[in-house]
Amino acid sequence: MSLGKYVEVFIFKAALIPHEFTLSLKPSLLYGFPLIKKFIASMFLHGGFVHIAGNMLFLWIFGNNVEDTLGHMRFLLFYLLCGIMASSVHIFMNPASTVPIIGASGAIAGVLGAYFLLFPRARVWVLFFFIIFVRLIPVPAVIVLGMWFILQILSAPAGGDVAWYAHIGGFIAGMTLIMVFQKRKRKYRRFL
Repeated sequence: MSLGKYVEVFIFKAALIPHEFTLSLKPSLLYGFPLIKKFIASMFLHGGFVHIAGNMLFLWIFGNNVEDTLGHMRFLLFYLLCGIMASSVHIFMNPASTVPIIGASGAIAGVLGAYFLLFPRARVWVLFFFIIFVRLIPVPAVIVLGMWFILQILSAPAGGDVAWYAHIGGFIAGMTLIMVFQKRKRKYRRFL
């Protein structure tokens, strides 16, 4: 058997597959992986270098501030719960899908949701393209993340191989869970 075949078999054993989850008589024994392991393992599998690089870029830009707010251990628990909730929303919206759910995008979306509430006025540097001119401009996080979230909602009906509903579910989970997980009581800043 070729290396590619081994990778494919491993992904189908370790990743969440909505159809198997919703129709299995014993979902906790799917392919020998207890259910919680499949939720966690699927967050650490990716579909290639661009997939993981994109997730790590978003985590690098937004994650450190959220982690500073929560502390290391709370952030880890927050991140994992956002990923589990994101996958659950995707499964709920696509119960018959046979496409494996892999990647940390749902958990990363949870970090984005938390950042959206915690740091709405923070400036995010974005590339602005106008014909042949390219420029970096600072844009408030509430605008960048708000547009990102709207793009996920508009893209979700198209489906495809992207777990759009996991992104949406993760973002909402992050917004919800940050209120429970933050270390100290703080007032959320007004958006603009």
